[in-house]
Amino acid sequence: MYLIKKNILVLFLLLTIIGCKKKDPDYVYEVNTEQVTKTGTNKTNLKTNLEFISICYSDLFGTTITNDKLIILSTAYESFGDKKLMGDIIIRNFLNTPGAQIPSKQFMTNDLNGFITNSYKKFYNRTPSEMELWSLKNIINTDTSITPEQLYYSFLTSNEYRFY
Repeated sequence: MYLIKKNILVLFLLLTIIGCKKKDPDYVYEVNTEQVTKTGTNKTNLKTNLEFISICYSDLFGTTITNDKLIILSTAYESFGDKKLMGDIIIRNFLNTPGAQIPSKQFMTNDLNGFITNSYKKFYNRTPSEMELWSLKNIINTDTSITPEQLYYSFLTSNEYRFY
């Protein structure tokens, strides 16, 4: 008799434990569908060599390049086998030429958001994404030796700059 009562008690406790679970409420999450694209990927047309040199000069000096300079630079660019190297040399030459409109380091650090946003608009014709803005600010704040010339160089030598 004691064994039967014990078994009934155990059975009752098991049924209570199993049967008395709180039912999870049904959650409904409404998620908006978003089209996610990488910024700058909608640029599909490669700039010609003349366009690249001319636009690069205009972006740095705020004026159009003279026809004589354009012919000399495009001839040098076309005649050299390694186009990346020649583009690099032309950009470095432009950055080191007096009259290039490059802001000072103090101007850059005083308004970092404005500097980065204006640089993206100037070189890529778009505003930076929040991730690009945060990332570049983080790099500049972490490494205080970075200059505006170096940042301009990185913009001008990027793949996105070669497309429109």
